[in-house]
This record gives sequence, structure tokens and C-alpha cells, in this order.
Amino acid sequence: MKKLLLSSAIALTATGALAQVDQDAPQGGEMVVTYQDDVATLDPAIGYDWQNWSMIKSLFDGLMGYEPGTTTLRNELAESHEISEDGLTHTFTLKDGIMFHNGREVTAEDVKYSLERVTDPETRSPGAGFFSMIDGFDTWNAGEGEGLSGVSVTDDKTVEITLSRPDATFGHVMALNFASIVPQEAVEEAGEDFGRQPVGSGAFQLAEWTPGQRLVFEAFEDYHRAGVPKLDQVTFNIGLDPTVALLRLQNGDADVPGDGIPPAQFLQVVNDAEYEDQIVEGGQLQTGYITMNTQMAPFDNVDVRKAVNMAINKDRIVQMINNRAVPANQPLPPTMPGYAEDYEGYAYDPEAAQQMLADAGFADGFDTELYVMNVDPNPRIAQAIQQDLSQIGINAEIRSLAQANVIAAGGEEDQAPMIWSGGMAWIADFPDPSNFYGPILGCAGATPGGWNWSWYCNEDIDQRAAEADAMVGDEDGREEAWRQIYLDIMEDAPWVPVFNEQRFTLHSNNVTGDDSLFVDPVHIPVNYDYIYSTEAQ
Repeated sequence: MKKLLLSSAIALTATGALAQVDQDAPQGGEMVVTYQDDVATLDPAIGYDWQNWSMIKSLFDGLMGYEPGTTTLRNELAESHEISEDGLTHTFTLKDGIMFHNGREVTAEDVKYSLERVTDPETRSPGAGFFSMIDGFDTWNAGEGEGLSGVSVTDDKTVEITLSRPDATFGHVMALNFASIVPQEAVEEAGEDFGRQPVGSGAFQLAEWTPGQRLVFEAFEDYHRAGVPKLDQVTFNIGLDPTVALLRLQNGDADVPGDGIPPAQFLQVVNDAEYEDQIVEGGQLQTGYITMNTQMAPFDNVDVRKAVNMAINKDRIVQMINNRAVPANQPLPPTMPGYAEDYEGYAYDPEAAQQMLADAGFADGFDTELYVMNVDPNPRIAQAIQQDLSQIGINAEIRSLAQANVIAAGGEEDQAPMIWSGGMAWIADFPDPSNFYGPILGCAGATPGGWNWSWYCNEDIDQRAAEADAMVGDEDGREEAWRQIYLDIMEDAPWVPVFNEQRFTLHSNNVTGDDSLFVDPVHIPVNYDYIYSTEAQ
């Protein structure tokens, strides 16, 4: 964690310095959050976007979790977590009396079911690859055998998870949304509609969902942590343009703009003394990037991908978002362990890019498509990318779609030649360099429904990544291994890393809590469980 000290919010919250949760805060009250797009799903095995991540965290719990507003692990549903000397066997004992929203107590069988559900190839979970270290995962995904042989139930309260290799990230993986515990009977009853009829054991439960209009979460009275959540209700109003959402907040009709401060009003808001105490800034382990589908011509040619890297004017794009970011030259953000400080990346050089494109056999350029999320400033950034590409002869048609549609396109092997990841850009699920690899650059993520939208799969690097994660207890060696992995990935150029962004948001005077809860590094973007109402008694 020492390597995170450069990050103004992430590092401090990781040490607990910013995580000042008021245990005596009043109970009750409501909060209204706005979003432009409808929610795609609330199924923890499937949901993996900016919008539904924190919602799912409030509806479900896993064996492990995090201290509020921090990246510090804690036991969640587990009463205890014991690790064998060889690091391969993890034994979890559940707390007594943990209830699902349907009134049934959580058991160890639910843990086994949930882990096998998320890793079942038929589930098509974008998070399945996170669990590849569990014994039986590889053979099951290869079509040999069924289920996770490494997960066994000892009794109603005890589950034993055996790994095929030591893994330094396992505790964090068990705190991911994908590791949430779900009741089998509720999943089977709802079928494909479980994402619309979620049943978990989290601090809130779904009370209403009117598609395209609103969702309502209500406090779960039998939640296993006393005094949590603080609010009685959270309402998510859907279909509001971010500018309209800001007006709603200013008029007292909303409390948090889920899509953040609109770029067009950003300077006006941050320079207005009226909002000085309501604006929250947080550091992010984030990289915004352009993917190039390495399985689709002409992006199956590495020189074409390198040419695109040299064609993008990152400084101009950063200026477009009011300098709320720094230009990126590699997948890892500067505050992540493994970041290569002496790496210069691909310099902006349109002439050299055009020549490389010609040498690759595309002297006349080519036509392609660039997918982008339809929330400002992303369409404007896509236009800037389009202009840069036109300078070297690439004609990119922009496909501006709702977030869920862009994600769906990226998860199909032959649908999206290029994607600007803005609004869906990668923010670390946990503060470890491996998290920027497996789901978005590793072979396990290059599957239908996955998030490796470049469909990049280098089996040699995959092996080296597994070896790096097995280096338990050797932080320096592991960090160097990951540094070299990302430098080698940049030689293959499946991405154009564009910028590393800070997050800014604001909230009304009706709700409060530590700033870290509004830019939570794990409950991205908001930790709803611990925010409280200033009007509650």
C-alpha cells in the first residue's frame, strides 16, 4: 500500500485517514440519486458497469468486504478467515444469523452455489476470470468436468476453498461483487429476470423498479451490521440528462448526480462559493483508453495499432475535460504499484503514424467504427479521436450508444472495431496491478460478455501474470514482474491509453457523510450504506 501515497484520496482512505464513519449518525431519511441511462442489471454475477456497481454492493454481500470509504479489507459475511501455511487452503466460517432478503438464513451451501454460478461458462459472467485460481476452474472452463472442485462445504457455517496456486489477490477477489452470495431458490425462481428481481443479504433491498423511470431501495431491517444502513430509502431517478440532474439538485429535488458534475457546467460549479462544502474530489486508480479489436482486420496488424497510438492527441483530450486528468502512456495509472515511471510510450506524431500505416499496407487508410457511451463529454472526446484518426487516413464512424449497448457490443468478438472507454473506463476493483490485466487484457476476459474489448490474448503473458500473482510475500519482485508485463503489452499495442482521471462530484445539503463515501474507491461511485440524512432525527 505504500506505493499509493501519491494518490490524494485513494492512498489516504487505504490507511483509514479519511474513513471517518459517524457511528452515531441519525437513522432515517431519504436520498435521491440521478442517472441518465437505465440500469442494465442488478445481478452481481453479470453487472459490471459504473452505474450498477455501487447499487449491487448495497444489495449483496460477500465473504469479504472493505472498511467504508477505504481499500482496507475486512470480514463481511465471514466471522473468520483462516489460511493454510502453503497459502492454498482458505477456510471461511460464516457469522450466525445472516439473513437473505427473502427471510432465509445464509449457509455455506449458498457460498458454494454462488461461486459455481459466477464461474459457470453458461452464466457468461464478465468476472469469471477473477476466480481462475480456484481448483477446478481451468478444467471446468476447458469442458472437462463440472463445478469448482476446490470449493467444499464442511458444515452449514464452514466452507473451504482450495486454490490451484497461491494467489496474492485472493482476499480482494472474495470482496468483489462477483463473489456476492445469492440464494439458489431466488435465482431459479426468477431465471433470466434475477437481475431485475435481485435477492441478496445487503444493507438495502429492492422495493421498486419502473424501467426507464426509477428504482427504489429500502433499508433491510435484518442486516447483519447494527446501525447500517443509515438511510431508510434511496431513490434512483432514471432518464435525466446530467445538466437537468444538476438543476434538480440546485432546486432541492435531488441529492447526488450519479453521472457527476456535467463537463459543460464544471468550471461554473467548482468556482461557485455556494457549493464549496458540497463538492467532493477523489483520486482514482483509473485509466481511460481506446480499444482496438485485435481479432478484426485491420486491427489484427500490430503496426496499425501502433500507428493509431501515435495519432491520438492526448493533451487536447485532457484539455476538453478541463484538465481533470493527466495523459496516460500505459495501462496502469501512476499511483498503482508496477507503474513504469521511465516509460515514454508512443509519442504523438501523426506523420510517423501515417508512414507506419502506409508501410503496413494501408497507404489510403481504411474505414472503421468507434463505439462510445452517449453521456457528455464522451461523444465530444470521440469526435476528437475521429478527427485525429482522419489526419492519418482512418475514417471512423462514431456509434454513440447507451452504456449497456456499448458494453454488449464490446463483449461480442466481431462487433466493435474500436471503443472509447469513457464513462466505462477502468477503475481498479482493488488496488493491485493484476486487476488491470485479467478482466480487460487477459485471455480470461476475451470471451463473450467479457470486458476485454480488444480481444487481446497473449498466452505467454497470461502465464507470466499467473506466476506474478503466485509471488506471495515478495512485493518487490511481484511489482517488477507486473511492470514488465505491461511494457510488453504496450509492444503489442491493443489499447491507446489516453488519460488518468480524477473524480469530482457534489451532493446536496440534505445528505452528508465523510467525503470518501461519495467517491468511494470500492463502492464506485457512491457508498450508499453509510451516507446519512441531515434532516433525520
